[in-house]
Amino acid sequence: MKVRKELWFGFIIMGLIIAGTLFMLLSAPKITNGHLGLMMLGLVVVAIMLGFPTAFTLMGMGMIFTWVAYEEDTSKTLTLMVQSAFKVMGNDVLISIPLFVFMGYLVERANLIEKLFKSLHLAMARVPGSLAVATIFTCAVFATATGIVGAVVTLMGLLAFPQMIKGGYDVRVGAGAITAGGCLGILIPPSVMLIVYGATAGVSVVQLYAGALFPGLMLAGLYVIYIVLLAKLKPNLMPPLSMADRFVPLPSGTAQVSQQISNTALPALLRALTGGLKGPANQAVPTGYLLQQLGVALLPLLVFAAVSAFSWHLNTRAPEPLATMAPIGSEMAEPAGAEAAESSSGGGLQEPPSGGLQEPPATSGGLQEPPTAGGSLQEPPASGLQEPGAASAPPPSGLQEPAAAIASATPDAAVAERTPPTRGFWIGLGVGALAMVAFYAMLSFQRLEIFKMLLASFFPLVVLILSVLGSIVLGLATPTEAAAVGAFGGFLLAVAYRQFNLAMLKESVFLTAKTSAMVCWLFVGSAIFSAAFALLGGQELVETWVMSMNLTKTEFLVLSQVIIFILGWPLEWTEIIVIFMPIFIPLLDNFGVDPLFFGLLVALNLQTAFLSPPVAMAAFYLKGVSPPHVTLNQIFAGMLPFMGIQDIAIVLLFNFPAIGLWLPEVLYK
Repeated sequence: MKVRKELWFGFIIMGLIIAGTLFMLLSAPKITNGHLGLMMLGLVVVAIMLGFPTAFTLMGMGMIFTWVAYEEDTSKTLTLMVQSAFKVMGNDVLISIPLFVFMGYLVERANLIEKLFKSLHLAMARVPGSLAVATIFTCAVFATATGIVGAVVTLMGLLAFPQMIKGGYDVRVGAGAITAGGCLGILIPPSVMLIVYGATAGVSVVQLYAGALFPGLMLAGLYVIYIVLLAKLKPNLMPPLSMADRFVPLPSGTAQVSQQISNTALPALLRALTGGLKGPANQAVPTGYLLQQLGVALLPLLVFAAVSAFSWHLNTRAPEPLATMAPIGSEMAEPAGAEAAESSSGGGLQEPPSGGLQEPPATSGGLQEPPTAGGSLQEPPASGLQEPGAASAPPPSGLQEPAAAIASATPDAAVAERTPPTRGFWIGLGVGALAMVAFYAMLSFQRLEIFKMLLASFFPLVVLILSVLGSIVLGLATPTEAAAVGAFGGFLLAVAYRQFNLAMLKESVFLTAKTSAMVCWLFVGSAIFSAAFALLGGQELVETWVMSMNLTKTEFLVLSQVIIFILGWPLEWTEIIVIFMPIFIPLLDNFGVDPLFFGLLVALNLQTAFLSPPVAMAAFYLKGVSPPHVTLNQIFAGMLPFMGIQDIAIVLLFNFPAIGLWLPEVLYK
């Protein structure tokens, strides 16, 4: 019966699309090629909902309708297909897609997610709704490293969902946290969706990555705030963890130090190294083991010291002095013989050699010396520029001789004094120092073990993510180069955690090729469909209709986002981008909308494509690994509050565009 309801829902939507298309055709005074383009658009949506492959549906519809419109000239159809496919395959940005996908599959098969979830779960044991919060954090980190929604939702459904049900969590809350957290990978970079949008809309992928970083973190933060507030208001939905679940067993060495001296890690380790252990424990706990534990405990302090030193260096750096004159040869060509003069001497400015600049000849027809009297040109005064060989006093002000200017500037600039640190630096340093004191005051041996678990699971992924994103955002590497580095980093992680073997490599390569082929065929189908739609005049018809409504910029953005939100119910994000973005993008110039900002709104909005029924692929991924008593309706009900949070995030980004545009403007403008 549930399947019948979903089928009826889909049939109703398809019926509405067909009825709307027929109404448009019948009400038009004359059916033009533009109306054929709109009919093609409606039929594509219906065919995709019926289950036809998206890429080949787009290609087939585009070619068929082009042939129908231009039946007398069949060559246009073949030319359209060949040129559109060649244009897509010549886009070198698409090379990063298989590399990022390969990195994701390697990281997924390194089995880091189980260790990551367990360590985050223990680290957040005192937070209300700790299991759900740890799930969101784990999904955000792992989805960022992989970008594969199905893999993250499936693995978290196997790891976290049984623990939530066992801990007394409401099924709807657990299902919502897993599905919403798993979908963060399509927004937080490095995201394949952003690459697809950038290639479709002609927007820089680097700027999209920089712009999507803070909106993605904001959305994850809103999820966490909702879970914590819900756990506070309704504790029965998410009971706190028992003491048995929070227990962390200690190794024998640290257990003896904890029993004899103190459970506070740092002072206990220092006392143990200075002879604080008595009796048999003195021989049972080697000094090397204590030094190893002390080194791990001091890692946060060392990182804080390094960050403070680097901040001091940036904060007190002397401003660069303004140059008094442009370097010779920076804007004008070097005179003849300059290379010879430079090679014959040690460098610097020299008197012109005999073969270099010379006095102009006094022959007729050439350049003459200016007349000394009665002419317009006069010899420059003694305070101005003089002949190179003439000795003169240094100019009183303004311009100096080049050699003197360079000689006087270089030694002083090299030893320029630093400026005093600002008040903000001292405030930040004081807050960080207090945080360090509080951290070590609360660092027990149990928390030290949790910190070691985080070092083995959380920080390797963070380093991998930061190395990939940092190199892209800071302009050190292109997305393709950074994707190659990420793929190599995923390989190193798999080797380091002893999960790499030939079967694992073969499976990862096969899945990467399968996913990349799907995306590339989607691009080819999208290019052919978009070209056919524009050739038929559908784009012009849509643009005329939208402009006739006399919308403001705000009204246009609201209308476009509502349409995308509704399209997220029957369609996936790939179909929405490759079919409808080529229709929206040409309209942006008419309303003065930045394509980068529009892309960030679309990226947030497309989260609904994975969380809105009846398609809602995240729900079906979770249902496939859930216990039998968990129904699909419960999963859908759990996703609805997170869909509302996504709408709040879109409103925040719309009203405060700096959330997404600040970082690209700072880095690239």
